[in-house]
Amino acid sequence: MEYWKKNLYVLWGTQFVAMIGMNLVVPFLPFYIRELGVTNPDEVARWSGLVFAGPFLTAFIATPFWGSMGDKHGQKLMVVRAIFGLGLSQILVGFSQDVYQLLLFRMLQGAISGFIASALALVSTSTPKEHTGYSLGVLQSATAGGTMLGPAIGGFLADVIGYREIFFITAGLCFAGGFVIIKFVYEVRNLSENKKILKVSHNFRFMFTEKQLRIVAITIILSQLAALMIEPIFALFIETFKSTTKYVSTLTGITIAISGIFMVISSPWWGRRNDRLGYKQNLIIALTGTGVAYSLHMIVPGLITLGILRAALGFVRGGILHALYSLTSLRSPDERKSGMIGVALSLTVFGNMIGPLLGGMIAGNYGLTYVFVVNSAIFLATGLLVWRYLFDIRAAEHEKIA
Repeated sequence: MEYWKKNLYVLWGTQFVAMIGMNLVVPFLPFYIRELGVTNPDEVARWSGLVFAGPFLTAFIATPFWGSMGDKHGQKLMVVRAIFGLGLSQILVGFSQDVYQLLLFRMLQGAISGFIASALALVSTSTPKEHTGYSLGVLQSATAGGTMLGPAIGGFLADVIGYREIFFITAGLCFAGGFVIIKFVYEVRNLSENKKILKVSHNFRFMFTEKQLRIVAITIILSQLAALMIEPIFALFIETFKSTTKYVSTLTGITIAISGIFMVISSPWWGRRNDRLGYKQNLIIALTGTGVAYSLHMIVPGLITLGILRAALGFVRGGILHALYSLTSLRSPDERKSGMIGVALSLTVFGNMIGPLLGGMIAGNYGLTYVFVVNSAIFLATGLLVWRYLFDIRAAEHEKIA
């Protein structure tokens, strides 16, 4: 087997495990915070948003630094560092004695892990150009699959074995994955001194000075911010339907997984529509549909109806993020494509960081319902932004060819 294929399959497996581990906490985070001594419902909501956002804050700051280290010392080293860093942070989270330690260790997780960005960089540099699209698509499926299964597994394990034990299991899987990477992943480094490396700051500047890329950047931030407003407090929302059950974590995980399944199913469908109809029309439909689906959470009568609604939500959300990454690549010069994708990932992390903080604050001050009011309004407004200012990529490409 060619080495780039072996790299891809090994990294797919380890990234799948890493994504499951990072998403195990979603269904029971508010309940773990309660176990650590925070009992006031408003404070639980606020702390849930803060603790959920912690890793994204430090990851946003640390990601450019680790990217620079990868260019200097090799991407494989960064992947190994990231997976071991994730495992170490999970052990510390499991030993947290109060909510302040939990926040500190979650922030440490974001600072020293960053496995997705490192794996993406290694696959991008080790794969032949003619197979890059296939490789990144396969790797993205590991992210989607892990994000989908993580909450369901985490919710079930929380109800069966407890909260702390889950973090130790995740750590063991991460350490095992790190040793597999050391043994089976091979990196060929290009040490050419003439290779021009554009600074991260230059790529950020280009993203926000080029008009169409600026619209893409704003859309990435707003769509991720709005989606992540719900995640840290979704367990509290599920609890309002059936507050007496002892399986709230399991129900939360299953409900979150439903939307993840339909995101995985719908993404190729949206991709084919993008090729056929262009990106603008589909983004408007996906953003507007997502806003409507979130707004319907406020009137859904029961868990069965909620499951159907979450399936619809996952289907329309599947047309957003990968389309924005594709637009970033298509609208970037060849010498900047890799760096610009990195900028798009950083902006995603930024939205992931702000969303939980904002959602927790709104829920703590005004109640859960207002979180859905705000996040659905953001999606609808973002759809209007795309309709008003984004040009159709096919027209731009024809102009570029001419």
